[in-house]
Amino acid sequence: MADPYARVYFGDRFVDAAEANLGVATSAVLYGLSVYTVFPVHVDGDQRTAFRLADHFQRMIESCKIIGLDHFAREWDFDRFVEVARQLVAENAPTSDVFVRATVHVDASIPGTRVRGLHTTVSMFVYDAVPIVPQDGMRLKTSTWRRIPDDAIPSRAKVNGAYVNSVLAKQDAIDSGYDDCIFLDGSGHVCELSAANIFLVRNGTLITPDASCDILDGINRRTVLTLAEEDGIPIDQRTVDLTELYIADEVFVTGTSAGVAPVTEVDGRLVGDGVPGPIGDGLRKRHDAALRTDDLRGWVTRLV
Repeated sequence: MADPYARVYFGDRFVDAAEANLGVATSAVLYGLSVYTVFPVHVDGDQRTAFRLADHFQRMIESCKIIGLDHFAREWDFDRFVEVARQLVAENAPTSDVFVRATVHVDASIPGTRVRGLHTTVSMFVYDAVPIVPQDGMRLKTSTWRRIPDDAIPSRAKVNGAYVNSVLAKQDAIDSGYDDCIFLDGSGHVCELSAANIFLVRNGTLITPDASCDILDGINRRTVLTLAEEDGIPIDQRTVDLTELYIADEVFVTGTSAGVAPVTEVDGRLVGDGVPGPIGDGLRKRHDAALRTDDLRGWVTRLV
C-alpha cells in the first residue's frame, strides 16, 4: 500500500491530492472507462530520471486508440507529457525512487455504454516505488479465473476496468496462501501474472509467451528481451504450456511495479533448486542499471 504524494495533476492543473476527484456518475466510475500507465522515476540527490517515458506515452496513445478515446491524442503530445511529469515530480520533491501513474479518464456523466466524442481528463500522481511482489522469491498459484481474451477486452490496452479480472485472480491466490497468480488463456496456455509478465529458462534459453498470447506487451518485458539479446541469451517467444513452468530451471517476472523478480515455487512445486537462478539474476542487475543510467538506447529522460 502506498499513498499519493501531496500534489497531483488533474484537470489541466496541479492541485492537492484531496481535490483530484471524479464524479460518481462519470464513465470512469460507472464503467471503469479509463486507461493508464505507470513509469518509474529514479531519484539521486537533485537528479530525477524517468525510464522509457516515450514508450509509456506511446502506450497511452495506443490504449486510447484501441478503446476509442479520441480526445487524448488530439490534446497531448510527448513534450507536454514530459513537462507535466517534470513539474509534478518537482512539486512533490521526492527523496527516493517513485512511481508516477498517468491516467486518461472519461469524465462525461451518464453517457451510456459508448466512448466516441466523450470528454476526458488526465491525472498524474506520484507514490513511493514499493514493489508489488516479493523480490527474493515468490510463490505462484495457477488461477481458476482465465485471462480476458483479446476479443473481449484487449490486454495490450491498459484499461482500468479490465483489472477486475486481475483482482479476482490475485485475491484467490492470496486467500490460498500464495503471493500472486498465473493466468491461463481459454486453451490452458500461460499468459502472465495479475500485473506482470512471466519468463522461464530451460537449458539456457529464455522463453516467454509472445505478444499474441493475451498478455500486456509490457515495456519492462521488452526491456528484458533487449538486454537478453545484447547478452547473447537465446530467446524463444511462443505459446507456453503450464507444465513447462513445473520443469523450468528458472522462472521470473517483469513489470514496472514488479521489477525483475524471481519465482521459486509454482503450484507447490519448487522451481529448479528453489532459489533465484543466474540468468534471471543477471538480467535483474542489468535492468536495475538501465533504470538509472542514460545510454545510447535513449531509455532515460532527465526530469531535472
